Order: sequence, then C-alpha cells, then structure tokens
Amino acid sequence: MDGEVVWRIGERIVRGAAGSVTGNHYDRNYDVVHLDPDRSLAIVADGMGAGEGSAAAGRLAVETFARECGGPSPAALRAAVDQVHFAVRQEARTLRGLTGCTLTALTAAPDGSVRIVQLGDSRAYRLRAGLLELLTVDHTLAWLGLIHGWYAATDARAHADGYRLTRYAGHPDHPDPDVLDVPLRAGDRLLLCTDGVSGQLDYETLTRLLAAPTPVPALLDATLTAGGHDNATALVLTVT
Repeated sequence: MDGEVVWRIGERIVRGAAGSVTGNHYDRNYDVVHLDPDRSLAIVADGMGAGEGSAAAGRLAVETFARECGGPSPAALRAAVDQVHFAVRQEARTLRGLTGCTLTALTAAPDGSVRIVQLGDSRAYRLRAGLLELLTVDHTLAWLGLIHGWYAATDARAHADGYRLTRYAGHPDHPDPDVLDVPLRAGDRLLLCTDGVSGQLDYETLTRLLAAPTPVPALLDATLTAGGHDNATALVLTVT
C-alpha cells in the first residue's frame, strides 16, 4: 500500500488507499500514483514504453499536475494539464526515450461531487449498488475501432491498436483532456487504475474485488495471479 487518506467532500467522508506492483514483465515500475493527504487530489499516471524516459514522463506529469492544480474548475484543470504537456515536452528535449504518459486525476468540486480529468487509457470506474460502471473512455485507436465497428474485440488489430494512444500527456499537439463531473453517494467506490489492472482483470473480477473489505491489495494480487504482464496501479476511494 502506498498510502491512505481521509477527506471530507461536501457532506461525504471519502477514504482513499492506493498501491502499485511492478509485475513480472518489467524490471521496474513505470506507473506513478499520488494520493494527497492534505487535499482531495488523486492522480494516476502510466509512462509509455519502458526506460528512463517512460519513468520520467509519469513522474514529471504527476508532480506538475499536483503543483499546478489551482482549483477544481474545468478551466483550472485544463490549464494544469497544459502545464503538464509543456513540462513533459521540455524534458523530452534532453532525455532520450521520453514519449509521454497517461494521466487520470480526481479532485473535489464545490458542489460536493468530484471532477475527473483524463488523458490516455488509465481508467476511472464507479461501483454503486453492485453495478460497476466505466466512467472514462480509452484514448486509443482500439477504442475508436471498436466503437465504429472497424473490427471485433478479438481481432489482432484491436490488440495492436490498444497500444496506440490518440491523446496522452506530452503529446506534441497538447490535446485537451476529458473533464467529467461525478456525483457522490454513500456506498460508492471509485477506482482509478492503469491498464495493468483493467487489461488483466475482467469485469466480474473487478466488480467482486472492488467490493472487498480491502480492495487495493486484492486487486493488485489478482493482477499478479493473472500473470503480472504489466505494471499495475490501483487507487480506491470509498464514500460514506
């Protein structure tokens, strides 16, 4: 476990926990997770590729977003992401292999809901009354291909296009992130995770483990049991 926090968001108490495992494929962990103890801010990033550039992209993106996130308004969140783009691109000039990273972050909104800002394919889910919902979309060619019917999910092209991100932190075109409002209800569980979790655990497993008394270690252990083919990071928020 990388940390646990307790926040008050509107009338709700939100308890957060996060953790990450390297898995069996890579010799180091290129995921980065931040769970702020002093304010309601949670961030997950996943470096693209492997090597020092991948690690630096995720680390720099998380550090920059945490520093530049000056408020929960959509404009402020987009401005913080723009600073992330700039910082990662600047670093790319001096560090070989730096390409970019996913970025999925959550912060409290003034009305007691939360706002999620996202680039890439690190996902956000909500478990409510036994129903697990995917709140975000994957910014990949595979997602577009499946939505538009270019091929079936089992097609080899879908697997290959899953690695081709259409939006990410550090993209030369500085694409805008998705920003969405998520109301909170007592009993909700929110999950932010990298594709090492969502790509290795099926819907039924995610639903069952997210409902467990200690979901973070359960989810991470399950990714290792599934083969540990990728770094895996899970950040869970429980609403009461």
